[in-house]
Amino acid sequence: MKKREKMSDTTFGKFNPMALREKYSAGVKKITNPFSSFWADTSWDTRRTDFIDEVEPVKKSVDHVALASYRRAISNFVTIVTNDPSIPVIFQDNDSSYTDGKKVVIGSKINEKNFDPVVGLALHEGSHIKLSDFDFLKNLEYEISKELFLLGEDKGFSKSEVMVHVKNILNYVEDKRIDYHIFSTSPGYKGYYNSMYDKYFHSKVIDKALLSDEYTSLDWDSYIFRILNLTNKNRRLDVLPNLVEIYELVFKVNGGVKNLKSSKDAFLTAVDIVRFVYRNIPDGVEEVNKRTGEVEKKPASEVVDDGGSETLSDEEFEELKDKIKNNELGSGSSENGGGRSIDLPIDGGSSNGTPSNNKESKKIELTEAQKKSLERAIEKQKDFNNGEPKKVGKLSKKDSRVVKTMEEAGVTHKEAGKGVCDEYDYNKGEYVPRANGVKVVVVKKLTKAMIEDRVFPAVLGGYRDNKDSIRNGTKLGIILGKKLKVRGESRDTKWTRKDTGKIDKRLIAELGFGNERVFSTNFVESYSDAILHISVDASGSMGGDKWENTMTSVVAICKAASMITNVDVVVSFRSTHDSARGCRSGDTFPLILIGYDSRVDKFSKITRMWNNIYAGGTTPEGLCFEAIMDEIVPTSNDRDSFFLNFSDGMPMFSNNTISYYRDNGINHTQKMVKEIRSRGIKVLSYYVGSDYERESNIKDFKRMYGKDAEFVDVTNVMSVSKTMNKKFLEK
Repeated sequence: MKKREKMSDTTFGKFNPMALREKYSAGVKKITNPFSSFWADTSWDTRRTDFIDEVEPVKKSVDHVALASYRRAISNFVTIVTNDPSIPVIFQDNDSSYTDGKKVVIGSKINEKNFDPVVGLALHEGSHIKLSDFDFLKNLEYEISKELFLLGEDKGFSKSEVMVHVKNILNYVEDKRIDYHIFSTSPGYKGYYNSMYDKYFHSKVIDKALLSDEYTSLDWDSYIFRILNLTNKNRRLDVLPNLVEIYELVFKVNGGVKNLKSSKDAFLTAVDIVRFVYRNIPDGVEEVNKRTGEVEKKPASEVVDDGGSETLSDEEFEELKDKIKNNELGSGSSENGGGRSIDLPIDGGSSNGTPSNNKESKKIELTEAQKKSLERAIEKQKDFNNGEPKKVGKLSKKDSRVVKTMEEAGVTHKEAGKGVCDEYDYNKGEYVPRANGVKVVVVKKLTKAMIEDRVFPAVLGGYRDNKDSIRNGTKLGIILGKKLKVRGESRDTKWTRKDTGKIDKRLIAELGFGNERVFSTNFVESYSDAILHISVDASGSMGGDKWENTMTSVVAICKAASMITNVDVVVSFRSTHDSARGCRSGDTFPLILIGYDSRVDKFSKITRMWNNIYAGGTTPEGLCFEAIMDEIVPTSNDRDSFFLNFSDGMPMFSNNTISYYRDNGINHTQKMVKEIRSRGIKVLSYYVGSDYERESNIKDFKRMYGKDAEFVDVTNVMSVSKTMNKKFLEK
């Protein structure tokens, strides 16, 4: 890439206003989803213009296309990780996410900020369906031994409370069993799990409380708090009796969750843990029920030892965590550095988890506000552990309906146009091709719901009435179709009295007369199958007579092809889509809509749905061609492939990612047309316009589409359908 010429005014030196603009508009974007950023491009949202914009920033609307893509990706992830396509992922209208043992239910609102934790949540719930025995869990009461119920009763717990305790611990052990399965079989998805736990389970106040003397009493609440956080690197196993043994039951080397093969195995481990806890809790205290007069046994009251120690500030706590991490507190284990983690310590890590407290170091205590925050954090952990619904986010009914419509239509983003535009490289001191392209909205199927919801108003606005074009095109197509019927016929020609071939039984008798030419050959003459992809420019300049005549011609070709068996037609419309509905130009994308595919659609789809298609976007041309390149069927030995383009202008599209004008657009479109031809596809392109437009644009049009590109007068567009019929009849 050549350097740009210097300005003639040496006063400014190497001043470059565009480079300056790019430098200060780049901003610094925090990556909120590092595990999906490698495939889910979010660079479109990096624009920073707050220092030059005169209006208040507009709140970003729901990106329905991106949301539909996120949902499809999450469903695919669950299928890949569980290796079970029968596990459905349902996206509901409200914000709750859970599993009922048969399906994964996810809240409706997913965006670039919460995508990673939602993926982790879906994988976690899907893995439960794959690996957990829900029938066993339903009959948990009958699996618990009488001995454990009696032990719990001695501690002041009712039968129902014992069942809850066992279930809580079982949930924890089962989660770790499933986590280990995913980490060992699909390590690439571990990051999503970390994101899930960070969102729904971890918190700074938990980290601090683990290093303090909070929840160190001999009671169930203290044990469950310490057990739920055994994978936190700030764990302390010396604060309660048998915590080390409990830790080793779950995470011991060559044992623990590694060897648990079923929910029943996890249950047996959970029972052992509950038994450890009960044996260390004081016996219950008998009290007289004032209302009934009966003697009841309740758990012993907690004994809180204040100690009068000094409270540690948040700043001091962060400093202490750094010291623990760097092993600067004497004999403390280096593994117990601050920070959250769900790394399963199953490879021989230290089970001590007890930072050393020197005499000079302050005792860690929580403020009253932190204690209240801790209570909320613990409840959040318990809810997560118990499988309570997790909040993801809620869409409005309208947005939810639109996203569902896009899912059904297979709407997705496809990147195109990499390197089309330049950007300034400060290291090289020159302009270089931009690495990122632009997202193109690809709509693989036109649906009735899509039209009713007007999800793509630039091409499905319904402002035009195509009924006459459809009716006239159908009539013309019937006439042309009758001529095309010969493509489905074959003609056999038999050549007899040959030196080679098959023996002609009628000539066998002549062998006795010295005639050796008793062979025959058959020649079967037939047409190869054909597929035609018609791509129609649906930009605003194609409106009026251009649109009516173009639609008539396209409908005629589709109708004619529907009358024979070995010709298929696919029709796509090129336009644009503003996902923010005009809020800002940065949310405008090229769009290509597959409006008809004779391989899966009946011709009646055209008569039912094409009345709502109209020309109202701009002209992304080659960007759309690149986005559907893999959808265009190439030529093969037994199939001819054609690509037919209708257009009335030069490429014209821009947003904050790309400027697709003049040479940029023309050169890229030319490149894409050459790529289509390289696949053996015959390209025919027609410029629909007036004589004035012919003179001003036909040169560039031929540059893009080749020397055989033709100009067709708007009043004679229907002649194209006759030309295509002749192409179909060529051998």
